[in-house]
Amino acid sequence: MSIPIKKALEKVPGGMMLVPLGIGAVIHTLAPDAGKFFGSFTGAFFTGLAPLLAVFFVCLGATLEIKSTPYILKKGGVLLGSKVLFAVLVGVIAGRLLGELPIEAGVLAGLSTLALVAALNDTNGGLYISLMGQYGRKRDAGAYSILSLESGPFLTMVTLGIAGLAAFPWQALVGAILPLALGMLLGNLDKNMRNLLAPLVPAMVPFLGLALGLTINLNAVVEAGLLGIALGLFVVFVGGTVLLLADKLTGGDGVAGLAAATTAGNAALVPAIVATANPVYAPAAEHATVLVAASVVVSAILCPIVTSAWARKVQKREQREDVPEGREQETPAHHGVEPQN
Repeated sequence: MSIPIKKALEKVPGGMMLVPLGIGAVIHTLAPDAGKFFGSFTGAFFTGLAPLLAVFFVCLGATLEIKSTPYILKKGGVLLGSKVLFAVLVGVIAGRLLGELPIEAGVLAGLSTLALVAALNDTNGGLYISLMGQYGRKRDAGAYSILSLESGPFLTMVTLGIAGLAAFPWQALVGAILPLALGMLLGNLDKNMRNLLAPLVPAMVPFLGLALGLTINLNAVVEAGLLGIALGLFVVFVGGTVLLLADKLTGGDGVAGLAAATTAGNAALVPAIVATANPVYAPAAEHATVLVAASVVVSAILCPIVTSAWARKVQKREQREDVPEGREQETPAHHGVEPQN
């Protein structure tokens, strides 16, 4: 008996990433201690997103030629700069209207400048890499080695105007680049190593999705309510529009920009860290943590759907451009998106 699992997953927008992610999130929500219960290799997988990403970076790096390095720096710099500048703009406007304290009453109760900036300032790297592996250009995935600079509270503190309370560790920058650099070295020195590692890139996407889902608690959305959902929608659609335009203005097709329109899981830790560094944000930290956690979940669910829909639009446009008028011919799928029947 044969079950067409792969074909079924491909029919879901972003299915190779989103379906395993959803399964992982349900498991983590209903049985958060399942990893500790099983232990051994199963338990290790529950907390194994970081090493999986490291292996993915090595395999991805092996597919990239050295001559693509300037492109990676350019693409990553544009996406990072656009995200940071948009967060600064939102932070300045919200800061003028709200100050440091959260809104105390009404439908927007709990919303704060801290919550907005923290949700915008950190990209879900695992999701970005997985979406690029399925829909984007291979060299665009390498841009996350630059986007990873936003991880942690540093840029949020800068955006909030309290730079100097947190130093940016150079070791973190080097550590983020090393796996990709190692893969590029292996792939460019030996084509056989490239041929060995390259096929693992698409194969790892569902594993990254499951591992990422095992870090997400769906209760965060319920606890945050409609305001938390709205924050996630703001990150995906408003932030995504900014990133899409920035991507297209630099010669991209917009897929990488939309794939970066998420909130990273560790962004939920930022409000508490910021409040520790500057107690004036303490009243906003608790509500901000819940809202940012909701944005993590909402953006992780919506981003693959939006990105895959845009990738299909790009694919259809390129197919129309490639097929001469009055003639029909088969065109290979673009960005890993299979032609629809």
